[in-house]
Amino acid sequence: MLSTVAVLVIPPLSPFEFGTVCEVFGIDRSDDGVPPFELRVCGEVAGRPVPTIVGADVVPSRGLDGLQGADLVVVSATRQREYSDAVLDAVRAAAAAGSTLLSICSGAFVLGAAGLLDDRPCTTHWDNADELGERYPRAKIDPDVLFVDDGNLITSAGTAAGIDACLHLVRRELGSAAVNVIARRMVVPPQRDGGQRQYIEMPVPVCRSDGLAPVLDWVLENLDVEHSVSDLARRARMSDRSFARRFVAETGTTPHKWLTLQRVLRAQRLLEDTDMGIDEVAQRSGFGSAALLRHHFRKIVGVAPADFRRTFAARAALAGS
Repeated sequence: MLSTVAVLVIPPLSPFEFGTVCEVFGIDRSDDGVPPFELRVCGEVAGRPVPTIVGADVVPSRGLDGLQGADLVVVSATRQREYSDAVLDAVRAAAAAGSTLLSICSGAFVLGAAGLLDDRPCTTHWDNADELGERYPRAKIDPDVLFVDDGNLITSAGTAAGIDACLHLVRRELGSAAVNVIARRMVVPPQRDGGQRQYIEMPVPVCRSDGLAPVLDWVLENLDVEHSVSDLARRARMSDRSFARRFVAETGTTPHKWLTLQRVLRAQRLLEDTDMGIDEVAQRSGFGSAALLRHHFRKIVGVAPADFRRTFAARAALAGS
């Protein structure tokens, strides 16, 4: 049953992520057939203003006691990384009492500090995933997804992914009819395709060696032709084995993986900035066929090339205007 929702606000609070919880659970839509929720806004001290990252304050009507008995406890995003014993004890107590816990974006750090991510699959904003892993190495972090549902623990990626996680929970607990009503009112899809991998700025493995750099620069200028390890080794004036070993040592990846990533990045730019057809994008990026492009693109980016274009091609339109 999902009827009582407590959202924990910790300064400095991110207002958008907090607002997504209020939008999903704080508005009475019983006239449209959605069961009403009791939304409790809880801070460490009731009535004490909680500063946000944009200069406004949120004043919680409840203290940490508001977490007690809630069906769902949502930990909203905050830039703070150290938390009081009272906050962590309240979160642990809610989990022990049977509440479902849901974190939005950096709210996962609170759950990690409470020890609730240990040996559990979870996620957070892709830009914070490494930090979360360093602080809480027992957490099983997946930086590619929009949210992770692990039963009584749900964690979401950054910002708008909190909407996805909240709507998913409504669907899980109350069914598709309820979530469709809420999604239509919010003017969002009830379920998004793909994960946050499509939004990640993928770092390009670089070469620190003057000996290999000219070869890789040449490859980047000629991605649309075939490149074997033997061809690249000859151009670098090395044996195949020496070249492969040196390549991994310098870039941290294999020649094949490096080349595939470069081609996917080229395809991304072409999909964003041009109106080329998928076949031509495949040729220009060196995949040769649309089928091969789709295979590698989905594997690395997480969505099909056509879906990626629909999401990100607006960049080209804006540039043109």
